[in-house]
Amino acid sequence: MEKVHVEEFADEVLYVYDIGKSNDKRNEKWIVPVIVTAILLLFLGTFCIWRIYRQRVDAERREEEHLLELTTTDRLLDADELENDGNARHNIKVFSFACIAAATNNFSPETKLGEGGFGPVYKGVLPEGREIAVKRLSRNSGQGLVEFKNELILIAKLQHMNLVRLIGCCFQGEEKMLIYEFMPNKSLDSFLFDPTKNYLLDWKKQVNIIEGIAQGLLYLHRHSRLKVIHRDLKASNILLDENMCAKISDFGMARIFKRDRLEANTNRIVGTYGYMSPEYAMKGIFSEKFDVFSFDVLMLEIVSGRKNNSFYNVNGPLNLVGYAWELWQRDAVKDIMDPTLKDSCPTHQLLRFIHVALSCFEDSATERPTILEVMSMLENETMPLPILKKPTFFTGSNVNNEDLKRKMSENYSVNGLSISRMDAR
Repeated sequence: MEKVHVEEFADEVLYVYDIGKSNDKRNEKWIVPVIVTAILLLFLGTFCIWRIYRQRVDAERREEEHLLELTTTDRLLDADELENDGNARHNIKVFSFACIAAATNNFSPETKLGEGGFGPVYKGVLPEGREIAVKRLSRNSGQGLVEFKNELILIAKLQHMNLVRLIGCCFQGEEKMLIYEFMPNKSLDSFLFDPTKNYLLDWKKQVNIIEGIAQGLLYLHRHSRLKVIHRDLKASNILLDENMCAKISDFGMARIFKRDRLEANTNRIVGTYGYMSPEYAMKGIFSEKFDVFSFDVLMLEIVSGRKNNSFYNVNGPLNLVGYAWELWQRDAVKDIMDPTLKDSCPTHQLLRFIHVALSCFEDSATERPTILEVMSMLENETMPLPILKKPTFFTGSNVNNEDLKRKMSENYSVNGLSISRMDAR
């Protein structure tokens, strides 16, 4: 306590103390340490948050570099490396061989759904009742292993409602399998090109499927962490769920690169001829415009119910794109419509879809629209459409057929590749 003043009363002296001021001084002793401690804690907290953020950014950067390395090389991985990539890095479930064998009734022929890019595909049922699709890598398939590795590493990082979802994988000895969600309606081609089932795809369903594929591509090109080029977009790689929602599948041939990179090239041409852009088929150059090209071939197939490579008229167009262009020039493009759509398809909408599709077959990739621009033209009927130019790649105006055959025979991988004749009149 601190004595402040003295008062005298008669013969007594009264000492008066100021207790408040004494307490203030005591409190002052604590103020500085508290402030210093708070500042230190704030600094420490900020530093910890910054460290966590930097670690996350660095981890994402390293993972991007790792993905780029793994999906741009044809180096084979051994089983241990594959398992580490699938389990530790990407947090997907690893199933035992016994579990998958039991789920598929020991891979019986009755459960076989078909043949994928690198081996057979089976339907299975897990113990909890969940239905799955199992891709089993064929033994002694070197190229299949490259595609298997590519698909495992890439699709595990992709999450979108219009992409097929990877549930897990299985590695045991020479056995390597990918486990996907099961699609009860199988693939789009099983409806489009089957005269007993194509009537089930009315115009509304077809539009929903086209929009779903476009949404999936938009995610791959713009909204995933790295730009993904599918490189094998076709009807058999579009799966349909119980609600006929389209899901892009089969990423074995996909490639990724950083967003600021516009294109890449390869000496190893893979894919399905008829869906390849001219710059890829001739020079091995690929970009997001490759997928746009494939998407619009697919769109013509959907509205016509015909395969692109189903034309064998020597004196006429040898593919669906050439046929559509001839009809467009004769102002008869409505004739391309699948007859089953006659009662459900508005003519003006059909013409718009075909116009947009034909605008994507420009010889120069830079003149083709992006998938976002394609979606805008399809959805916004007031948006002006581009003036169409004749695509020489499909009409033979500028193509040396012998040079093309030589180029294809030198560069094409035969694994999973469908080759058909090219229009070169």
